[in-house]
Amino acid sequence: MNNTIETILNHRSIRSFTDELLTAEEIDTLVKSAQAASTSSYVQAYSIIGVTDKEKKRKLAALAGNQPYVENNGHLFVFCADLYRHKKLAEEKGENITELLENTEMFMVSVIDAALAAQNVSVAAESMGLGICYIGGIRNELDQVTEVLGTPDHVLPLFGLVVGHPAHPSGQKPRLPKQAVYHENTYDTNEEHFRSYMKEYDETISAYYDKRTNGKRVETWSDQILQFMKQKPRTYLNQYVKDKGFQKN
Repeated sequence: MNNTIETILNHRSIRSFTDELLTAEEIDTLVKSAQAASTSSYVQAYSIIGVTDKEKKRKLAALAGNQPYVENNGHLFVFCADLYRHKKLAEEKGENITELLENTEMFMVSVIDAALAAQNVSVAAESMGLGICYIGGIRNELDQVTEVLGTPDHVLPLFGLVVGHPAHPSGQKPRLPKQAVYHENTYDTNEEHFRSYMKEYDETISAYYDKRTNGKRVETWSDQILQFMKQKPRTYLNQYVKDKGFQKN
């Protein structure tokens, strides 16, 4: 096992940071790491907005569900699906690529590109001794997030990524067993296998929460996820994504 793999396997989300800001050199290194990620057909259909303005961070923290670590961190990155520059390039050449830009495949390309870039940043940051946490909560109120960040049509903020110097260590949550996520040649739909590994995993998670909270929380992963799935989803997103020029066909 090498240092890179050890860094990946040691990942945990950090939600408490010191007041130390990332240096310009650290930010530059992380952005370069993002740009080194794989990209579909060299399209590079993403952008990153680094948020340093304190008032903007405060607003984004409120919009993301009043999560204090969105405001208090070493640096806040917002990853966006971005087809704006492609649209502008086509206009410069007198080409109309509206149908392509609005295609579902291009929407998926831009989202995947952004996710790959973000994960590169996460691994790079953790290899530098920094902590990270993804912020999906910015999708709670994307119309207002768009206003704060000034993103035009064909640019869609997807998630935030807070990076900084950890103030407190955090535990690592056990992941699903390998057999739950890795299937060889065909998808395993064997119900006995499913019940067996889910029972074992639920027991593991229950024990994890029991120890972490001194017995105040003992729920299983199944209970937690089913409760989450009962929540009202961000139903506005389908229309919002289309209004921003994505996924219309």
